[in-house]
Amino acid sequence: MIEFQNVSKTYPNGVKALKQVNLKVEQGQFVAIIGLSGAGKSTLIKLVNKMIDVTSGTIKVNDLNIPDLKGKELRHYRRSVGMVFQSFNLINRTSVINNVLAARVPDMNPFLSLIGVFTKDDKLAALEALNKVGILEKAYIRADQLSGGQQQRVALARTLAQNPSIILADEPVASLDPITANQIMKDFQRINQSENITILVNMHHVDLALKYATRVIGIHEGEIVYDGKSENITEGILKSIYGRDLTDEDIMFKDQ
Repeated sequence: MIEFQNVSKTYPNGVKALKQVNLKVEQGQFVAIIGLSGAGKSTLIKLVNKMIDVTSGTIKVNDLNIPDLKGKELRHYRRSVGMVFQSFNLINRTSVINNVLAARVPDMNPFLSLIGVFTKDDKLAALEALNKVGILEKAYIRADQLSGGQQQRVALARTLAQNPSIILADEPVASLDPITANQIMKDFQRINQSENITILVNMHHVDLALKYATRVIGIHEGEIVYDGKSENITEGILKSIYGRDLTDEDIMFKDQ
C-alpha cells in the first residue's frame, strides 16, 4: 500500500535525514519505526502525509504518486491518512466530542461547519470513535479535564472519526507514564487488528515497539538497517540501529 522508492530527504541546513530509502508497507500492517533522535524517523512519517517534500525519489500510496499531489487532490488524500502526535493537539476549552467532530469538518457544508452544526450521522460517528478507544463516558467533558492518557485517546478517536486507511503516529506515548503508555499502545494494536488500518508509529521506547508492533523498521543515520519481524530482533541488531548499547532511557516497559 505504501512504497518508498529511492527516497532521500535533505533539509535546507544540509542535514541528510533519509538516504536512498526503499520500503514497502502492506495494508493492515502495524509497523514501529525505531532509532536514535535525529535518525530520520519523524521525517519518514511526515513524508507519507506530505507534511514535507522529498528531495529525490518517490512515494506511492496505492496508485497515487504522493510527491506530485497538490491542491484538492492532496486534501482528499490526507482525509485517508490520520495523524496522532505526542502533544495531542486538542482544543482544551471545548468538549471531548467537539474535538472528535473536528475530524468531520472537511466533509461538511462550509456554512454548517462555520456555525458548528453537525448532523446526527456526524455525532454518531464521533461517539462510535470514542467508544472504540474506551472513553465514551467522557464525551461531554471538557478536554482539559482529562488525564494525559485520556487526551491521547481523544486524539486517536478524532483520527478514527475521519475513517482513515492509514494512521501515522509520531511518538504518541513519549510523554506518558509506563502504565498509560501500555494502554495507549494496546488501543493502537486493537484498532489495527479490528479495523485493518495500516499503522506506522515512531517509537522512542524499544520495548514498547517490540511488544506491540508486528514489524519493526530500524533507522540509523537516515538509512534502514533493519526491517523485519519484531520477534526476530536481537541485541546485536539493536546495537546496529542505535550504534551503542541500549540505555534506561530507551526502555519504558514495566510488566503491567
